[in-house]
Amino acid sequence: MKLHRCRYVWLKSRFHACWRVQEALDERGIAYEVVEAPWPRRSERTAVIEGTGQSRVPAIELADGSWYREESAEMARAIRAGRLDSPS
Repeated sequence: MKLHRCRYVWLKSRFHACWRVQEALDERGIAYEVVEAPWPRRSERTAVIEGTGQSRVPAIELADGSWYREESAEMARAIRAGRLDSPS
């Protein structure tokens, strides 16, 4: 699994969208690889755009090649609820 997120990996605040999702993955003990998204040129986030249809991060690329992207609070809730394999 790959977590596509902004390059501010060091920023750990509950108000930061990328950290919110990363923290939920860590809490659940889910292994992932961090992929830092290009910034400031969102148009260069080609993998994210191809996978989700948008340039926003965080986004999760699953091992089967599917993608998961919602607002970060919803993503964190789904991860903590154990719904990552079948996000709704």
